Amino acid sequence: MADKYDVIVIGAGPGGYVAAIRAAQMGLKTACVEKWIGKEGKVVHGGTCLNVGCIPSKALLEASHKFVEARDDFSDIGIEASDVKMDVKKMMARKDKIVKNLTGGISGLFKANGVTALEGTGKVLSSKKVEVSNGDDKTTYEAENIIIASGSVPVEIPPTPLTEGLIVDSTGALEFQEVPKRLGVIGAGVIGLELGSVWSRLGSQVTVLEAMDDFLPMVDQAVAKETQKLLKKQGLDILMGARVTGSETNGDEVTVKYTDSKGEQEAVFDKLIVCVGRRPYTKGVLDDDAGIKLDERGFIFVDDHCRTSVPGVYAIGDCVRGQMLAHKASEEGMMVADIIAGHKAEMNYDAIPCVIYTAPEVAWVGMNEQEAKAAGIKVKSGSFPFAASGRAMANNATEGLAKIIADEETDRILGVHIVGQHAGELIAQGVIAMEFGSSAEDLALTCYAHPTMSEAVHEAALAVEGHAIHMANRKKRK
Repeated sequence: MADKYDVIVIGAGPGGYVAAIRAAQMGLKTACVEKWIGKEGKVVHGGTCLNVGCIPSKALLEASHKFVEARDDFSDIGIEASDVKMDVKKMMARKDKIVKNLTGGISGLFKANGVTALEGTGKVLSSKKVEVSNGDDKTTYEAENIIIASGSVPVEIPPTPLTEGLIVDSTGALEFQEVPKRLGVIGAGVIGLELGSVWSRLGSQVTVLEAMDDFLPMVDQAVAKETQKLLKKQGLDILMGARVTGSETNGDEVTVKYTDSKGEQEAVFDKLIVCVGRRPYTKGVLDDDAGIKLDERGFIFVDDHCRTSVPGVYAIGDCVRGQMLAHKASEEGMMVADIIAGHKAEMNYDAIPCVIYTAPEVAWVGMNEQEAKAAGIKVKSGSFPFAASGRAMANNATEGLAKIIADEETDRILGVHIVGQHAGELIAQGVIAMEFGSSAEDLALTCYAHPTMSEAVHEAALAVEGHAIHMANRKKRK
């Protein structure tokens, strides 16, 4: 038997590495198991988020957005920049460098905090033991507590089996070395819209096929409608109610068959990205005798404090219920580490922000208006367009709006939804407000710096009672 630890974490993604560092900071002897092999053939930390998800996709989104701004928008503000070009290979190299810096940084944080990095595949055995396999070598460790943070993987669908370099998932879409002329994207969710935006900006003719009839149903209807309009204006052809039924590859092309309200359809692409969601990754992570229960969808069953069915074994992040978000996993990791260390810790699942990093960005927290009404809550709302914002005008970024939904009786904020420049940063105001149980009036009475994009949130709060200053109010309130 090898060393015994107070905590062993399986997975070094944004949930696992944060949980491991937090546990070590609490004075617990901690180890973290990771099997991810990076491009240089060595184990790297950071999981999907840092290696093939959040970070590399944002590097490409930012680069492609700057390219479009320079090419199309600089002249609006008096900057003449002719013959602007994008070096795709250089863009990709920069993305890889950022990933390498961040994953290497986690390894440094492990050393600084005293976390033992175990390389290999971790498996939870019975009696709170963890087997770590690295090639033919297998070592079993004992732990007082185990945190499973094994993450998720992209969902594949039978009509479009992955074909190297032609039909790819989100990981493959981050590795294109040239701009495809015709690009198909299956799924108009967060990942599909972000990746479609990257390649559309760089010159691809992008068609997004979405089986659902409603665009971004988790977002407030007013914000979703505005977002769809803006993305269409940018060149994304988003087809709703388009259910993919099959595909055929022919040389360097792929023909996709789908059905919509008009019947059976076909479309030909040079590349096809499949972005229909993610599923929990638990393959090989749980021994049959471990006693850990899964729910009907394959997620590890946990309670509100991420406890599994086995005492002393916890699970966090994408492999458990809830939104598949890096920051949700990180917060769960800290909560669990605190609980193990003997502290009282809670997590407010009603105040987790979501962001789509298109341009403009889309961000939201809490309920949308249609959800609140469906729950029988009487609501009032206020919205404010960035077109009326002085800072938005100065930034040449007047697209979008901010909207606040509040309880009609208590004025408590139920949700905040924003589409606009820096929406991912602005939404933090809504998160903090909801975390402290704020009313719309609390935000309305807050002094905001002028001129800033965040004033749109202030005006939306004022608009809840019909008191927006820089917009004609439809209805006056007392």
